[in-house]
Amino acid sequence: MRAMVLRAGGTPLEQAELPDPQPGTGQALVRVLACGVCRTDLHVFDGELPRSKLPLVLGHEIVGEVVSSRGRFEPGDRVGVPWLGWTCGECAYCLTGRENLCDRARFTGYDTDGGYAELCVADERFCFPVPDGFADVQAAPLLCAGLIGYRSLRVAGDAARIGLYGFGAAAHIVCQVALHEGREVYALTRSGDDDAQAFARSLGATWAGDTATRPPAELDAAILFAPAGELVPTALGHVRKGGRVVCAGIHMSDIPSFPYELLWGERVVRSVANLTRSDGDEFLRIAALVPVETRVEELPLGSANEALACLRAGDVRGALVLVP
Repeated sequence: MRAMVLRAGGTPLEQAELPDPQPGTGQALVRVLACGVCRTDLHVFDGELPRSKLPLVLGHEIVGEVVSSRGRFEPGDRVGVPWLGWTCGECAYCLTGRENLCDRARFTGYDTDGGYAELCVADERFCFPVPDGFADVQAAPLLCAGLIGYRSLRVAGDAARIGLYGFGAAAHIVCQVALHEGREVYALTRSGDDDAQAFARSLGATWAGDTATRPPAELDAAILFAPAGELVPTALGHVRKGGRVVCAGIHMSDIPSFPYELLWGERVVRSVANLTRSDGDEFLRIAALVPVETRVEELPLGSANEALACLRAGDVRGALVLVP
């Protein structure tokens, strides 16, 4: 099969012919139809998440067709393969509905080869049926940008006014879900990113501006999709007493020190780690109900390096998706 392979952190992906993967017990062989390009891929590529296996095939926003299955799916079924690829099922986290925190968890496109390829294998228990209303390329970003964004929204609680810091793949999906639920959305972007701000307003955001500008209303919660630690004290300064600041990324730069006054008033700072299968089942049902419309730019698999470069530069409106 054809694949884009990471040989070492920080080096360009190499196009290579690899042996077709062979599914093991409980795994499905999946023909990749589309694979989203996620910021976590960029963190792995850059070596900021350094424990990945090497060589490695990146990609964990996979929509594919089942070629062979050991039971749960039938050949020809369309499935989504997410970031969370396996958990032990035995630890205290797994046994209390928190499998996203399993210490032995394995992740797609990090511990196991992912979707920057023509084929992949995946644990059937951690695959999701993809709703019929979504084309392959439109469905791919739902498998991580959508899932992590949705979990972040749930962690933010019943916030009526919610700020989204960084308006990329995850935020443009979460914005639609939040509006569907009757919330007000305030979008905060890098200074001068007029296109992203216009994009947010076109989706229904009440207000859009840059992170250096205080929103016109006090926020009940803030979700940080931008992996910039300096935004934590900024967001704390924007939320009301009792408000929540949710850090949604798997990787973030160091958070600078800040005065206790920003945290005082029972404000809360917390992270979101990975996802659970129940998150996926619930979100995909809601995404079809809204219905979420993902804005995507489709690129051929061989352009994976260019896609990662565009993501690094912030030159993306919505999501990038690779197609073999």
